[in-house]
Amino acid sequence: MKTFHGLAELEQAVGTHLGHSDWHTVTQRQIDMFAEATGDHQWIHVDPERAAQGPFGTTIAHGYLTLSLVPRLVWQVYSVEGMRMGVNYGADRLRFPAPLPAGSKVRAGVELLSVTPGAGGHQVTTRVTVERDGGTKPVCVVDAVSVLVP
Repeated sequence: MKTFHGLAELEQAVGTHLGHSDWHTVTQRQIDMFAEATGDHQWIHVDPERAAQGPFGTTIAHGYLTLSLVPRLVWQVYSVEGMRMGVNYGADRLRFPAPLPAGSKVRAGVELLSVTPGAGGHQVTTRVTVERDGGTKPVCVVDAVSVLVP
């Protein structure tokens, strides 16, 4: 993990790739729990028998489940010392270029796009690319926006 000693040091890293998270396995249980939490029980996610006959040959994770892993993965890549808190602010760009089959391993690569001072804290934008082990395309690419409060 890369640790920045304050916002000034973080600002100096704008335009650089900060690193990759550890690998995380997305299980069918995790997919099922996400379906329960969101009410999205589409067969492509929760019915392994039917999904085996579908276009991907297995169940796939919900796109928004993949997106919800971003904070967990990014926290493994970098931190900024001296912050009272950090909050998710939103996303400027989001795509799911490839499906994420159940049982796959994913990790996130993080590029620091900008650090902008504001009244309530510093707005930090990172391009997070979630890749699947053995995949040819990312499963999620998002410009994630957070606010760090010193």
